[in-house]
Amino acid sequence: MFLDRDGTVIEDTGYLHDPNGVRLLPGAARAITRLNRAGLRVVTVTNQSGIARGLYPESDYHAVQRRLIDLLATAGARLDGQYFCPHYPAMSGPCDCRKPGVRLFTDAARDLHLDLARSAYVGDRPSDLEPGRHFGGRPILVRTGEGAQHEAQARTLGAAIVADLAAAADLILGGGDRDG
Repeated sequence: MFLDRDGTVIEDTGYLHDPNGVRLLPGAARAITRLNRAGLRVVTVTNQSGIARGLYPESDYHAVQRRLIDLLATAGARLDGQYFCPHYPAMSGPCDCRKPGVRLFTDAARDLHLDLARSAYVGDRPSDLEPGRHFGGRPILVRTGEGAQHEAQARTLGAAIVADLAAAADLILGGGDRDG
């Protein structure tokens, strides 16, 4: 299953580049732990345009990601893969990895032997959900981060709409209903 990072797993503070600023959203670590225990592979896919914009170097992204991994590990959770797009089309030109582009998802599928049509795509923006629709997977909008602002668009994409990552895990694992 694919998770957006900022606004879905951690607080979206805008161009996060300081590991000390990483804050897990309530229930996120427990949700990932439940998904891990159910045997699902959990992968983050995130756009990091701050790199192309020159706001922080790629090494800062990796430092933030290490902090996220440490916080999750403390709670007994893990990520099976982590993929990011460092581009910003206005500055670096178009690319096929920036969501809603699908390259990072196909890379993860190849690397981790994932079935894209049987995967869930969880995020707080339509660009997080569109790859799920493209592959015939299960798009799920969380209301955390920017999610509450994108409910109408998510509905047009056929996405389930839930409160947060914990509710998305309930839905994926069969213990929750679509809201919206």
